[in-house]
Amino acid sequence: MEALPNVKFFFNHKLVGADFKQKKAWFEAKSQQNTEELEVNFDLLIGADGAHSAARYHLMKYTRMDYRQEYIDTLWCEFTIEPKEDFQKDLPDSKFRISPNHLHIWPGKEHMFIAIPSIDGSFTCTLFMPAAEFTLLETRDSQIHPFFEKYFPGVTSFIKPEDLVRQFKSNPHLPLISINCQPYHYGSSAVIVGDAAHAMVPFYGQGMNAGLESVRILFSQLDAHPSDPAAALAEYSRVRAPDAAAINELALQNYIEMRASVTSPLYKLRKWLEESLSVYVPSLGWATKYSRVSFGNERYSEVVKKAEHQGKVIRWALGTVTAMPFIGLGIWTAWKWRSVFGTARLVIKK
Repeated sequence: MEALPNVKFFFNHKLVGADFKQKKAWFEAKSQQNTEELEVNFDLLIGADGAHSAARYHLMKYTRMDYRQEYIDTLWCEFTIEPKEDFQKDLPDSKFRISPNHLHIWPGKEHMFIAIPSIDGSFTCTLFMPAAEFTLLETRDSQIHPFFEKYFPGVTSFIKPEDLVRQFKSNPHLPLISINCQPYHYGSSAVIVGDAAHAMVPFYGQGMNAGLESVRILFSQLDAHPSDPAAALAEYSRVRAPDAAAINELALQNYIEMRASVTSPLYKLRKWLEESLSVYVPSLGWATKYSRVSFGNERYSEVVKKAEHQGKVIRWALGTVTAMPFIGLGIWTAWKWRSVFGTARLVIKK
């Protein structure tokens, strides 16, 4: 990008003020020697500055923005499973301590441990757990290893006890935030994208995808309204906000699925039915919610509607199948009673 004639990068510049009517912004520029404030004129300011967005903060002063921020009662801490020291060089996969072709999840109902493979043979792991339990373990080093033994069996065979304690104590315990807001713009002068507009918890792996998709939708609207940027930004806000809210909610729901629902036989049955229908009867247009979100380009809000419809169909089908024996028994019982009373009436007539 630096090779492009119309692109300039400025590092260590913090947005400290903005006037979206006059289209001016003020930045605090820091260097080793001093700090100075710079005034910048702009045609369009695009805020892509993350969950704690300064652009969004200043945008709120100019538009009636509905805003909801939620910290879920879960913190996360990162761990590492090191690659094997001795492995066969002609078999690259032998350097992994567990299968490199899967996302590994240890569900614990109220907490969860996951492991994701890296090219060097290691696994980047994350512990998700209620804040109160982090606080408890922070004061009791001796309980960290037994805790993992109890809730995440097998992990302690991949991470040495002393490394487990060291990583728990040295790596930060960080919060998870979910943000919904609308609109995303003011007039023709400012707009926010990505986490600045719709930060989400990480349990669907859609944070970056959703951010890039927002960029695509924003520029498709700018292309559709070349002479009216205010209309383009307004349409971007109108189209994008429902889908951002949908994926935020899906990400929150998926945490429950990953840490708890995956152990339920009913949940497994539904997933098996959905996957079987999508593979063996593709003409039905059936697909799992996860595959629609992760491997398709459907709007997130449409995915939610289709998933709810499929859920109703499956519940109706399972309910019907479950009820069939009872319906059959009822019909047989009614037929027997009718036969008995029919015979009794015939006897009385004689």
